[in-house]
Amino acid sequence: MEKFVFIFGPQAVGKMSVGQELAKLTGLKLFHNHMTIDLLEPLFGFSDEMWRLTHQFRKEIFQSFTQSNHYGMIFTKVWYFDKQEDWDDIESICQLMSCKGVSVYFVELEAHVEERLRRNKDPHRLECKPTKRNVEQSEQHLLSTLQSNRLNSFPGEIKRENYLRIDNTFLSPYEVAKIIKSEFHL
Repeated sequence: MEKFVFIFGPQAVGKMSVGQELAKLTGLKLFHNHMTIDLLEPLFGFSDEMWRLTHQFRKEIFQSFTQSNHYGMIFTKVWYFDKQEDWDDIESICQLMSCKGVSVYFVELEAHVEERLRRNKDPHRLECKPTKRNVEQSEQHLLSTLQSNRLNSFPGEIKRENYLRIDNTFLSPYEVAKIIKSEFHL
């Protein structure tokens, strides 16, 4: 594996949809965060055990993928900038990739809350993410985290060579994927 594209931003900003389009354009494999969440939530609910297993599964998948002959991976996740454990988790993932010689690319998405609320109800999102099908609950979570958490970085906070921030409020996932592909020469 040569490339690891980490797409992050708040809920319903379009991480998975952009990842799907980027995968089509580049041949990178998409591993969006709900692939593990939606596997484990029916068994364990949103419990500490579900999150423990989610992190363990992701770590194993990352380790195995770095040893594969695939061109690379796209990974999506909400990054809670106000939680040290998220910083530590992301640093651990990047260290794993870097020590295997994988180039790491950071893509931060942001969009107006009104657009995110609209996307939260999108049929494609609900089809791909079973735990988001309770739209009222997921909308409530989206709105509550606006008050209690920080889901986008401050200007200059991310000090990575390969970092791109995109306001995708008025851009399609395909347009965003084209920008990422061009910027990072994927």
